[in-house]
Amino acid sequence: MANFNAKTFNGEVFGKYVNQIPNLKRNELIHSGALRPRPDLKDMFSEQSGGFYGTVPMFATIGGDALNYDGSTDITANETSTFSQSMVVVGRAKAWVENDFSADLTGADFMDNVAVQVAEYWDEVDQKTILSILKGVFSMTGEGNEEFVENHTLDITGEDSDSAKVDATTLNTAIQKACGDNKDKFSLVFMHSAVATNLENLNLIDRLKYTDENGIQRDLTLGTWCGRTVFIDDSMPVDENGGYTTYILGNGAFEYVDVGASVPYAMDRDEAKNGGRTTLYSRQRKIFAPYGINFTKAAMGTLSPTSAELEAADNWALVVNADGSEAIDHKAIPIARIISRG
Repeated sequence: MANFNAKTFNGEVFGKYVNQIPNLKRNELIHSGALRPRPDLKDMFSEQSGGFYGTVPMFATIGGDALNYDGSTDITANETSTFSQSMVVVGRAKAWVENDFSADLTGADFMDNVAVQVAEYWDEVDQKTILSILKGVFSMTGEGNEEFVENHTLDITGEDSDSAKVDATTLNTAIQKACGDNKDKFSLVFMHSAVATNLENLNLIDRLKYTDENGIQRDLTLGTWCGRTVFIDDSMPVDENGGYTTYILGNGAFEYVDVGASVPYAMDRDEAKNGGRTTLYSRQRKIFAPYGINFTKAAMGTLSPTSAELEAADNWALVVNADGSEAIDHKAIPIARIISRG
């Protein structure tokens, strides 16, 4: 396959190239344990059935006080609640003309070169999607929802200059505020390099180590803060007042599935435009569903939410049971944030 044109292009083969490319950028949210694959959801949201929005059951944990087993006390049963979580498919598409890849077409391995660029592009898009979802989740309003936002946010920007920056106690305080004695659910921290640098200056990030073939122990670039793995990425939000948002997530904080588009990759040759040019088209449909939180589609205009709609407060609410009388315990949701000056 030496030419980049419609006659020689095979969309299925190209898709396999893209899927095999390792990520070379710092889109850390995408490649962490925060995403729990849910391949079982793919059929429900398949392109062929036209599905873009669906609801799946969530089962509550059993509970209730134990009864005295004394031979005379009746044993009574507690009903278990069944919750329902609604989620949406996020569809995105992009196209590039051949000139964008002209430098890649001069070598025999141009498919690999193009695939690297496409894979990195979509990883960056996916991370932006997740950050938009988190922004929407932390904008929720209404009873129960505001309790989640309040308890899962530790904002220290209003403190004096020194106290407004993260320190040795910040993370532990934030996760206890969010989930109480369930704080061990949290395992991953995503922060801007400015926040990480402050922690490094305080010697609060412990570098993970490995032993090389010569038996010498060396530091890895990956570190931990209070036992939680730290990912440093400058795409983490910074507001206009200099407030840095650090996200703390547990493994499986998001349920994820690549639903797929019916034609994910395609080529088109236009002989007339600009004397002739070739365009590469790419499409994707994916689900990123925050655990325990519904996408309500209350403010959604088409069959795929825009970034602005993902950030809209009206489109998110805590999961509730069948009759709406009980919301999921917010302490079961391993998603929290710290807002600091560094």
